[in-house]
Amino acid sequence: MKKIRGRMDESILVCVFYGPNGERLINRGNRLATMLDCPLYILTVDPTSVDEFDAEKASYIERWRELAEEYEAEEFIVRDKEKRPSAKVIAEVAHEFNITQIVIGQTARSRWEEITKGSFLNMLLREIPFVDLHVVSLARTVKGVEGDEFEKGVRCYLVKDGDSYKINFTQSKNCQLEGIFFKEIGTDFDNGIFKFMHDNKLYQAEVTEDRIDLPEIIDKCLEKELVKK
Repeated sequence: MKKIRGRMDESILVCVFYGPNGERLINRGNRLATMLDCPLYILTVDPTSVDEFDAEKASYIERWRELAEEYEAEEFIVRDKEKRPSAKVIAEVAHEFNITQIVIGQTARSRWEEITKGSFLNMLLREIPFVDLHVVSLARTVKGVEGDEFEKGVRCYLVKDGDSYKINFTQSKNCQLEGIFFKEIGTDFDNGIFKFMHDNKLYQAEVTEDRIDLPEIIDKCLEKELVKK
């Protein structure tokens, strides 16, 4: 998994929590680590034991582990059975691995929750003031399959289109994969998230103007299918 990096004075930690936003954060962290040519770490924190994770949680963990291997991350860290606040666990890991930059998703707390419980980001800054934080807005991600950012999912199909894939709402002999498309609310184009199951694992890919943003995800799944045949 480990790759020799050009710079060791910088190191990136991506903090992921359960839900489809994690993959987007890991992709962002990898782009940053590649640009800086520095080590990449991925962390998830959970109060329950790994052995008690349900199928959905387990599938996210497996997907993140695959991305860690694909991106040659230094470590994929799972801190389970944690009863401490997440900010303290993140700070501990940041100290342990000499992290200089952290990628984290924007928390969806109301103003009242921030007043009564405190801002998570402020807590993190107090714990590790020496680290730069990259806060990724999650307004365009699917925390919202049951929320307000996306319309109800509809069945669709992927069709090869040059180096990428296009979503198609009509099945044809050229279809490569079947899945569910969640369209962003308020857009005139087919922007959103395409989610599909492959080998009993849940995958997702971002869609911009009806095209898959990262076709490598689809290519990898289709290559596995060809190997089986």
